[in-house]
Amino acid sequence: MLIQPRPVDSTTSAHERVYRALRTQIMHGELAPGAALTLRGIGKTYGVSMTPAREAVRRLVAEGALFLSSSGRVSTPALSNERIEELATLRAMLEPELASRALPRAHFALIDRLEAINQGVSQMVARHDATGYIRMNLEFHRMLYLRAQAPAMLAMTETVWLQLGPTMRALYGRLNRKEPPYHHKLILGALKAGDEPGLRLAIRTDVTQGLRMLKG
Repeated sequence: MLIQPRPVDSTTSAHERVYRALRTQIMHGELAPGAALTLRGIGKTYGVSMTPAREAVRRLVAEGALFLSSSGRVSTPALSNERIEELATLRAMLEPELASRALPRAHFALIDRLEAINQGVSQMVARHDATGYIRMNLEFHRMLYLRAQAPAMLAMTETVWLQLGPTMRALYGRLNRKEPPYHHKLILGALKAGDEPGLRLAIRTDVTQGLRMLKG
């Protein structure tokens, strides 16, 4: 029996578009911690009705990217010290493992690409572009982790990034960066040398050091 193709549902397409756009905004720190959102405002911004806006918000709440209060108020998460510590610990567990699995496939072309992305990070620092910095920094890590060929682990990592997006924006302001992350140089050096312990240490320090400055 042949399965007939299903017609494209315009509501599903609309909510997927809103979901992806909002998800990207949150992950890249375009929204501050505790920023309030309304379904009407989301619908107006993306030119959709309340239904796809509501569905997109529902998915983002389930991922921890948005917070829904008992009164129905939707906002980006303002993370407690305990939550920051928990998410930093998850990064310290997941990302060194991804990097370790990627190392055998970290050929010269990948390293060249990572160095080019790191130049992009430097440009965003020079422009004082916080969201651009976060976007390029995540691209640096994602490009490496894709070589791990561990999609479930990478998906978990991206969920952590998503929950941390607004907090990373606050962290950027606290750090007042004038140059790209020092540990990116150590990551690149470890990749070139095939140094797995050095790579694990550089990744772990890079992804947790800044976050723990936010505590207190």
